[in-house]
Amino acid sequence: MQDIDVIADPAAASAALDPVRARLLAELREPASASALASRLGVPRQRVNYHLRLLEKHGLVEVAGTRVWGGLTERRLVASAAGYVVSPEALGAAAGGPRGAGDRLSAAYVVALAARVVAEVGGMARNAARGRKRLPVYGLDAAVRFRSPADRAAFAEELTAAVGGLVSKYHDDAAPDGRWQRLTVAVHPVPKGVDPGAPQGPEASEVPPQGGERP
Repeated sequence: MQDIDVIADPAAASAALDPVRARLLAELREPASASALASRLGVPRQRVNYHLRLLEKHGLVEVAGTRVWGGLTERRLVASAAGYVVSPEALGAAAGGPRGAGDRLSAAYVVALAARVVAEVGGMARNAARGRKRLPVYGLDAAVRFRSPADRAAFAEELTAAVGGLVSKYHDDAAPDGRWQRLTVAVHPVPKGVDPGAPQGPEASEVPPQGGERP
């Protein structure tokens, strides 16, 4: 089972976003049968089977094993990944992305950068998985609490200078075997109710309904 699967196909995204099917994907982090799922969700087994067939059709669940019970063969299914992210690719031409330099101080630009990371890395990750290769990527995540807006502005200036210096030091436009790498850096407030020190995974990926930012 993959840790995270990025869904790019519109039909697969539609299947995964249905409330009942999304709940089934969460339940299927561990193998389970349709009857067991029906009991947990309080939904008729026929309806559960219908949703499971759709999820299986789009490769979001797979058979984990079978057992013979009461003269019938019962299948146990499992989600293909521990968690899912829908790529902007699923929206086709309607997907957003950074245009030109953009306003680096706007929330829209930061969201567009994040969307591009999901689309580009997600697509390459799928290809790497099919070829049983490791994709050369690097991620860095940190949390900082500023004393004042002035400190935040100073931090942004120093960060920009530091990144610019590293890019100048290691960039080689003429290297025959070189490969372009994309570097994305974002600084944004942490939503209220989210602990920046808590582990981030499929079980901790839900953002509380309240908006705003942490002080």
